[in-house]
Order: sequence, then structure tokens, then C-alpha cells
Amino acid sequence: MAHVAIIGAGLGGVPCAYTMRKRLGKAHRVTLIGTSAYFEFTPSNPWVAVGWRDRAQTRVAMREPLTARGIDWIDQPVRTIDAEHSVLTLSDSRTIDYDYLVIATGPKLAFEEVPGLGPEAHTESICTQAHAVRAWEKYQQFLREPGPMVIGAAAGASCFGPAYEFAMIVDSDLRRRKLRDRVPITFVTSEPYIGHMGLGGVGDSKGLMEAELRQRHIKWITNAKVTSASEAAMTVIEHDEAGKPKQEHQIGFRFAMVLPAFKGVDAVASVPGLCNPRGFVLIDPYQRSPKYRNIFSAGVCVAIPPVEVTPVPTGAPKTGYMIESMVSAICENVAAELEGRPADAQATWNAVCLADFGDTGAAFVALPQIPPRNVTWTKVGKWVHLGKVAFEKYFLRKVRTGSITPVYERYVFKMLGITSLKGGSS
Repeated sequence: MAHVAIIGAGLGGVPCAYTMRKRLGKAHRVTLIGTSAYFEFTPSNPWVAVGWRDRAQTRVAMREPLTARGIDWIDQPVRTIDAEHSVLTLSDSRTIDYDYLVIATGPKLAFEEVPGLGPEAHTESICTQAHAVRAWEKYQQFLREPGPMVIGAAAGASCFGPAYEFAMIVDSDLRRRKLRDRVPITFVTSEPYIGHMGLGGVGDSKGLMEAELRQRHIKWITNAKVTSASEAAMTVIEHDEAGKPKQEHQIGFRFAMVLPAFKGVDAVASVPGLCNPRGFVLIDPYQRSPKYRNIFSAGVCVAIPPVEVTPVPTGAPKTGYMIESMVSAICENVAAELEGRPADAQATWNAVCLADFGDTGAAFVALPQIPPRNVTWTKVGKWVHLGKVAFEKYFLRKVRTGSITPVYERYVFKMLGITSLKGGSS
């Protein structure tokens, strides 16, 4: 009997546990290790931050559904990984041996790289559910005394979609409350242009997103590096196309939400030879560590080079479909090894994104993620907003029932009318 341990109970780890259990059958042991008792649906966080969802609506207690499917569940953070001897040490000092390890931890949020950034300082975040709940608390205070707002993403950020979503959702919420006229909003981003999204743009995403921001009277600063934040103001240096400082902005705010750069979590980043200098897991085409052949990785914690060099550093996003594809490849490769076959399954690194704008939304498809592409597809409409709301319910139901994959192919692709990811049609 082989033991497969999976670290991280998020959008990568939970589907991996369910899929691994189904793929390996009862002959082998599967253990999922998370940092809390819950799966949290991260894409709902912008809604949580403005009170459109509460915490209970966007998370699932995992012990019962996992146990029912024969998956061991541990809600303790991993303190260290002894990759040479295949042993994990948990935060309570327990040790766990494994034959195969899947790392799906997500990122460490690098707030410390910008003085004053983050929920422990002067700005809010929607990267975790706890951060979104805190942002909602601060937002309620803000609504009593509205004023300027800053929303955006710091240098080195690799997940721009939630920043755009939050800006549009806040705009929609403030209009519903008849307060929008009292809240100047500035969008600050390290992207070289609006709609770049770490993908080099998707079709006419530049024109589309600029039009959305103009329509909503949201000003923007691109090629921007947030250098510090105080209780009521943010220092932002705008750069030119050569990456040289162009103009310094002092932007006052009563509420600010800025996404930070990502790094690898400490337990993973400290393993010799496993990660790049930022702590992201190095993998081969089969999602496997080149150094440790029994370690695989999926999701945001994987090392992927930027799509292109930008004047201010930006990272490449890992979208839901990409993560799902990585997980499928890992499960097939572990099963192949246990069955004595070559581990040759590869993920399909395509970007499929649904961005909610509160009262409308945008769908982006980039096949493959890195240009040149076979398919570049962008659509806007209220149907995207409604589709993302429905997808949230669909995904959470799948988590509760243990039938999680492939949700994108069965739901999102059907909704978008995508017929092929290989031949370039849509």
C-alpha cells in the first residue's frame, strides 16, 4: 500500500484528494492536510468583502465528506518537509511518512515587501476568507464616513483578476447604496496597461477593461509600484516603458485594498533544491519535482515564468482551469507509477477566467496562456455575473458531495460554448 499525502486544502488540494482517491481505489491511502477545518471558495472573497456573502455561505467543513470517501483528514499546518526521507512534521510535532507528496499549498502573501501593506498594517486584502471578513468589517466603518478609495495590485503580483473584480463590485455596491458620488476610486496596478492581467492581455482586454473603468469613473495608474502605505495615504511610483521612475503619487484614502506579491510558504520554500528563489516549486512537464521524484505540485505554488518582461514586475496567474488540469495530470501520473507505467500525463496550461463586475462581468479565454495563442476570446455581459454566482454554488456542492472534477469542463466550458481546447475552436 502506498501513502499519498496532499498539502493544502484549497482549489487544488481538495480536488486532488477526491480525484486521487477515485483514481487509486482502496488499495492505497490518501491523506489531505489543511490549515483549518474548512475548504474556502476563494473566488467568493470579493463578495464577502462587501457583505454580499457571509463566511458560512462560501466554505465547507471537510471532515465529514472526506471521511465518507476514505480520505484521511488533518487540519494542522505542516511545519517542515524532510524530502530526503519523505517525512512531514506538523505544527503539533506529529510526523507523517509518505510515499508520494502533492504540494498544493497556495502562496505566502508577501505583505512585508511593502511597508504598511496588509491587514496587519494599513490596507485590506481579499486573498483569504479571513482577510475578506476583516475587509467587510473595515468597509462597514468606511460606509459611515465615505471618502477616497485605492484598489490595486503591488509589484510582483500575479493575480490581478480579483483586484479588478473588487473595484467593479465596490462600484456597484456603492451605487446601490447611493454613495458612489462620495467615493473617488483610484486603481493602482503594476501591469503595463489596464487589462494586461499578467497574461499579456487577452484579445482586446485592454480596451474592454479601460472602457469599464471609464464608465464607472475609476481612475487608474499603470506601471505602478506601491512603495509604502500609511493610515491615510499611499506612495506610488509610476514608471515609464523602460522601467524608470516617471512620477511619484501620494494618494490619500479612507479605504484601500491592494493585492500583494506572492512567495512560497515557509515549509515548502525551505526544502533544499525544491523551489526557485521566490519559494515556488520547480516542476517538470509532468508536475513533478526534478530533484525529488516522489513530489508533485499544482496550483499557485508552482513556479511559472512571467508571460513577458514588464517595466514593473508582474507574475503569471494560475487560473482555476489550469489548476484543475495540473491536478488531473498529477493523479494520472501517480496512478501510472503505482501500476508500473510511465508517468507521462501533462497539464493543459490554458487560461479560462470568469470575472464578476457586480452587475455584469467578463469572460476571458486564452488557449494557451502564453502567446501566441490558438484561441483568444473575450465576452462581456450580465450572463457572466449570473454564471459566476451559479458556478460558486455548483463548485461548493461538488466539494460537499466529493465529485469535484472536472468542474470546468462540465460547467464553465459548456456555459462559454467552448468545444475544444486542442484544436483552437470555441
